[in-house]
Amino acid sequence: MSKVLVTGGAGYIGGHAVLALLDAGRDVVVLDDLSTGFREAVPAGVSLHQGDVADSTLVTRLIAAENIDAVMHFAGSISVPESMAEPGKYYRNNTCATLSLANACVEGGVRGFIFSSTASVYGETEICPCAEDAPPAPVSPYAASKLMSERMLADLESAHPAFRVARLRYFNVAGADPAGRTGQRNPNAAGLVKLAVETAVGKRDTLEIFGDDYPTRDGTCERDYIHVSDLAAAHVAALDYLEKGGAGTTLNLGYGRGYTVLELVAALEKVLGRTLNKRRAPRRPGDPPRYFSDVTRLNATLDWRPAHDDLDEILRSALKWAGALA
Repeated sequence: MSKVLVTGGAGYIGGHAVLALLDAGRDVVVLDDLSTGFREAVPAGVSLHQGDVADSTLVTRLIAAENIDAVMHFAGSISVPESMAEPGKYYRNNTCATLSLANACVEGGVRGFIFSSTASVYGETEICPCAEDAPPAPVSPYAASKLMSERMLADLESAHPAFRVARLRYFNVAGADPAGRTGQRNPNAAGLVKLAVETAVGKRDTLEIFGDDYPTRDGTCERDYIHVSDLAAAHVAALDYLEKGGAGTTLNLGYGRGYTVLELVAALEKVLGRTLNKRRAPRRPGDPPRYFSDVTRLNATLDWRPAHDDLDEILRSALKWAGALA
């Protein structure tokens, strides 16, 4: 089996992917600059190299020294609001860094490349569920930087047939490792589940509900939430698929169903056993009313089925990691 280099493996999703790889009996090496990752997120026995994925000399040396045959690339910048204020940072950290990494992989003989992309590439689409062949229409530099990276990787695949890429577009990732080994450590993460959990543990006074007049069941936005451990397992399945000769592909990662903001908050309050302080706030620009995945291609391509696709389990794991539940 391939020895896998995980970039951003000290972060939230990358850290869960490292655990999934280890659970599958894989040899893992982590590359992370620790700007948003945490050294303690890397399990004992896993080699951690601190550095920049855009450092082609470092990456080339790592690929050769560790005999790397596959890469899972999670490193990058992920805040949509920050990308609007600092677009150059996002094209540098996401697009340019991915190109540098991918070129080093091609030159080093890496055969499998799993790319962490985003459903944000679909933009403010009115087509729901979102399928992979929907026209992309990113509305933020963050989403545009990911889409540009997808296209560069596709071009590299065309030019170098031995280099195959799975581009995985995430919907809303939440939760924590069911065994309590890792979870969301980044204090700047801003997903709904993270904000609700912070409200539950007293780090926030009030949870803001942005918009209550959308054309949905209860007027709040509807989203597709996937447990981070299921997402990580899908990355391992994607690597297995490529190793067995599968062609490069683009896949949505979600469950194919949505929950509204109010439904999710009500479910969290039920698990928690008490209500949260909530406040209605105006709509945020760029929030489509409904956003969930078409998983037809995912189910047809990968030998993967979700093991944690229960909203209560997602929320319970996040609350336990934050110390809100025993």
